[in-house]
Amino acid sequence: MKKVLFIVGIAVVSLSSCVKDYTCKCTATDASGAQSSSSSTLNGKKNDVTAACDEGDASIAGITVDCEIQ
Repeated sequence: MKKVLFIVGIAVVSLSSCVKDYTCKCTATDASGAQSSSSSTLNGKKNDVTAACDEGDASIAGITVDCEIQ
């Protein structure tokens, strides 16, 4: 019985750290309020993908870009 619980525990831990596909959606807003958006698919663990997506946030010459995981 202990062996079964050990194997089930290992399976749960290994599945919780799976690599998945996430969509990173970036929305650009200019000074007049006009918006455009684009999205890309990122593959990895949620914390890593969120950090990579947030690197797209910027504000240059009156244009603000905000990226978020969907």
